[in-house]
Amino acid sequence: MSRIGKKPVPVTTGVTITVSADNVITVKGPKGELKQVIDRDIKAEVKDGEVLFTRPTDQIRHRALHGLYRALIANMVKGVTEGFTKKLELVGVGYKASNQGNLLDLSLGYSHNILFEVPKELKVVTAQEKGENPKITLEGIDKQLLGQVAAKLRSLRKPEPYKGKGVKYVGEVIRRKAGKAAGK
Repeated sequence: MSRIGKKPVPVTTGVTITVSADNVITVKGPKGELKQVIDRDIKAEVKDGEVLFTRPTDQIRHRALHGLYRALIANMVKGVTEGFTKKLELVGVGYKASNQGNLLDLSLGYSHNILFEVPKELKVVTAQEKGENPKITLEGIDKQLLGQVAAKLRSLRKPEPYKGKGVKYVGEVIRRKAGKAAGK
């Protein structure tokens, strides 16, 4: 059995989980509602304030899906109670970020500004303090969507290893390389 798949997902107070006949799990909580379609082979049941997942066989596919769906539902429960945040930092001279609602205006050293529309499910906040790099904070209840949008923002200007310029996650360590002059 999968170690992750065997663990039951605890349902915290204020959260309701329903499993419909067509294998759609709906999680409702104080921050919102999320839905996830699970594979027809994996069975989910709610009892005694926990969600249990079972698989029919020990095939590789079933073992993989067993742990996957357990982790997805656990993230959904955490999302509707606490929510998730990702923070990005813009490192570079002249790099700026501002937002009007969910429209993000980024200046990343290209000849033009980049306008990025953040999905309405997420909340975006930009901060520019004197003496510090501009920061972008993304908040939401859907961990998958949050990670995907943060990765897309990072891909607009990945941190490069020579000067360390680019869009990086707060706390991410950029592995630095020596330049041409170091070889002599």
